Amino acid sequence: MATLIQVRDLLALQGRLEASRMSELLATPRPMIDAMLSRLEAMGRAKRVTEDLSGCLSGSCKRCPEGNACQKTFWTLQ
Repeated sequence: MATLIQVRDLLALQGRLEASRMSELLATPRPMIDAMLSRLEAMGRAKRVTEDLSGCLSGSCKRCPEGNACQKTFWTLQ
């Protein structure tokens, strides 16, 4: 089980990561990683970064039936 410091250190080393990848690297359940990332965000230590819409293959993410499911959310340190 990872600690808050390990999550922060991993972000510092990697630059930016998806929560699912952090979960794999730290062998910690995804809900726990999400909670720790939310805590780091509340403390002003991490921020959520969403890829821009130019990565959408169809170019119509705003009207896509999947909503924003194709957009990836990364985490980085502030």
